[in-house]
Amino acid sequence: MLNLILLEDEAVLRQELTEFLGDCGYCVSAVADLAGFHASYEPARHRIAVIDLGLPDGEGMALVRALRLEGQRIGIVVFTARGATQDKVNGLGGGADYYLPKSADLDELAATLSALRRRMGEPAAAVAAPWVLELGPRRLLPPGFGAIALSQQDVTVLRTLMAEPERIVSRQQIVESLGEDFLSYDQRRLDTQISRLRRKAEQATGLTLPINTARNAGYRFYAEAEVRS
Repeated sequence: MLNLILLEDEAVLRQELTEFLGDCGYCVSAVADLAGFHASYEPARHRIAVIDLGLPDGEGMALVRALRLEGQRIGIVVFTARGATQDKVNGLGGGADYYLPKSADLDELAATLSALRRRMGEPAAAVAAPWVLELGPRRLLPPGFGAIALSQQDVTVLRTLMAEPERIVSRQQIVESLGEDFLSYDQRRLDTQISRLRRKAEQATGLTLPINTARNAGYRFYAEAEVRS
């Protein structure tokens, strides 16, 4: 696993990014301010930094410039609410390798980090064995474990997610795949369905079902997946 340090002051987003980046194969050190970054950052260990700019104890760009002046060979992605063109120009000119606004979805962040790894000559993450969904027998085959029996509703939800692994699938797309009217559908039913699937997989195998929640967007199946008839 590649070690990455994440600097983000907003607690909810920091937790979401930590989980997402962990799912993407990074070992994440998450900190909330500049003091935390300086206390946690280890040049010999951390290969990439994801840095917010507006921080409670200073300015993220000052940190980026300082890292470059020190000659640190760390890959830097600025991930910030400041999305104006001039902000981006200043960020890249100040030493960031990439500059992403927080309006970008997490898949774009993951792709940017992969591109940065290639530029740095870091190896790509190893490809794991896939999770297999068998439609006919209505069962899920986790890698290295026996089959988990599924209801038809389970199958429909998983099929929708696993058909597009690594992509965020909207709540509306999932609900409509179930034959429901999105406008009248109780969203709590979908959350309960996903929770039940996670619990079923964990109870059967001890594994975490690789589905994460994209805030205000939908769900994402983040592992290798295969759907069979």
